[in-house]
Amino acid sequence: MNDNTPLGNRTKLEDNTPFRFACNDTIPCFTRCCRDADMFLYPYDIIRLKKHLGISSDEFLVQHTVTAFRDNPHFPSVMLKMSDADGHPCSFLTEQGCTVYENRPYSCRAYPLEPAMAGDEKGHVSISCFLVRHDHCKGHGEGKEWTPEALMKDQGMDIYNQYNSAWARVAALLFSPNTFGAQGADNPAMNMAFMAAYNVDTFRRFVFESSFLKKYKVPKKRLKLIKTNDVELMRLGFDWILRFLGGQGPLREKQ
Repeated sequence: MNDNTPLGNRTKLEDNTPFRFACNDTIPCFTRCCRDADMFLYPYDIIRLKKHLGISSDEFLVQHTVTAFRDNPHFPSVMLKMSDADGHPCSFLTEQGCTVYENRPYSCRAYPLEPAMAGDEKGHVSISCFLVRHDHCKGHGEGKEWTPEALMKDQGMDIYNQYNSAWARVAALLFSPNTFGAQGADNPAMNMAFMAAYNVDTFRRFVFESSFLKKYKVPKKRLKLIKTNDVELMRLGFDWILRFLGGQGPLREKQ
């Protein structure tokens, strides 16, 4: 692989395509990517981060994120809020480094890769990786040689890929121009879908305190899990979005 990929370019890689990259305090741009960044968050990112911080998903969304219609005008994206300090660093960045490193978001783990993923109803995962270069990053061509597969394993991305691929199927529905009709952002269904996707603690209350369980079939084993397991609850949220917005997925209504 040519390590002199032009700045800003995206180059598709095969699983075993080698490239050289390093990110550590010996690289002159170290932590530059943690400043004034558009850091998009996946639902699983929020679960990991809010648990690390010991706060609810609602508190995390209010304190640490901004929500906006960015790349897609049909459903809002959630991004990590940068601080107001000089250079607008990530609020989790200190002089010693990242304070949430073991639970850092997917995008932080992935760079310089840009994975494009898809998941089907049977849980099969398909991932295509692109190598990207930004002009602020000096780590290209430095350090050891990687393949996409090796870097993802080293950065603990396998579990993220599993859940983000499930999200990809849901996102394809949410970001469709026809899902919310002429009402668009004014459609109440958008707020419900946003809650189920990103705010697991509020979604848990909705499941147990509304008529949800009277309407939908949730096996007892799964019901027991979602009382305390945020990831299983997230997956139920995905299933519910697919069902009530798209009429698809494994969740079924009671007869």
